[in-house]
Amino acid sequence: MPEAEKQYGLTLMGRSTLTVTGVTEVDSFNEEMVALSTQDGPLTVLGSGLKIGQLSLDNGKMWVQGKIDALSYADRREKGALLRRILR
Repeated sequence: MPEAEKQYGLTLMGRSTLTVTGVTEVDSFNEEMVALSTQDGPLTVLGSGLKIGQLSLDNGKMWVQGKIDALSYADRREKGALLRRILR
C-alpha cells in the first residue's frame, strides 16, 4: 500500500457525506450506525438513513451517506466497548 493511502483522515460535507481514509475494517453497520476500525482507533458513526457507498479495504477508503448525527471514537484498549454501550 503506498504511504499516502495509509494516512488517516475524515472529511464531513454538510452532515450528509462522510469520507474516511485509513479504514482497516468495518465491524458492523445498519441505517443508524456504522462501526469501523481505523488506523487511529475504533470509530462509530451515528445517524439515520446511513448507507456505505464506497468501501475499499485495499486502499483504506470509504464513504457514508445519510443524516450524520455523531462521530465517536473509542479508546483503542477498549475495542468494542462503545458498541456494547450503544447496544445495551
